[in-house]
Amino acid sequence: MDFGLEGKTALVAASSRGLGRAVAEELAREGARLLICARTVGPLEEAGQAIHDETGAEVVAFPADLTNPADVERLIETAVTEFGRVDILVTNTGGPPPGPFESHSVEAWGSAIEQNLNSVLNLTRAVLPGMKEAGWGRIINITSVAVKQPIHGLILSNAVRAAVTGFAKTLASEVATAGVTVNNVMPGFTKTERLNSLAEHIAETEGITVEEALSRWEGETPMGRIGEPEEFAALVAFLASERASYITGTSIPVDGGFIKALI
Repeated sequence: MDFGLEGKTALVAASSRGLGRAVAEELAREGARLLICARTVGPLEEAGQAIHDETGAEVVAFPADLTNPADVERLIETAVTEFGRVDILVTNTGGPPPGPFESHSVEAWGSAIEQNLNSVLNLTRAVLPGMKEAGWGRIINITSVAVKQPIHGLILSNAVRAAVTGFAKTLASEVATAGVTVNNVMPGFTKTERLNSLAEHIAETEGITVEEALSRWEGETPMGRIGEPEEFAALVAFLASERASYITGTSIPVDGGFIKALI
């Protein structure tokens, strides 16, 4: 299937590792030009070089803190200088710390909002005018299955990612006639450093092994296994494609059947 991404420019946030990197790699394989960003320079540059070497895609690696509007402005300026425009935006951030409500300070809530909501707003605000002018754009937010089925011990993520979902659903209606689609993709338990970190937290809190924590999640997933980042990235690439032109305002899980809701 030709996704029609040859020559499109994709900005993928937090793409030095994990789901962001898997998405960047998949879009590069489909012919997109890439602007990747993360806060840590070394791993970001390594990821950019590796993606270029594997796929031959044009890749620009730009260190940025997406909670800082000035960094986002420089990021978009770089995209325009290097590629002329941004056609595809994939928002992505690391998850906030685990723990129950009473363990999180006011500052922790503020940090989660900055990292997981305001970064999405900053990026969207920066790329949307260009997409509307071009009459074509794809905004895809990486959220979590916690949006539909809250996960115990992740109150910050459960709350703030739900806010992103509400924002995206509303924006999708506002920009639909401009040729811009807005969708969310909800990863379930997937093999990333974030998942390993959560497993370590549970193991320490409950006095079990990391392997037992991972096995519990496998047991809660009908497919009986943890997902691969590449499986998640494949859906993001489809939503970024020409073939997905009539899909907007949705939240789609890639979760092995974890979510129990009917819709």
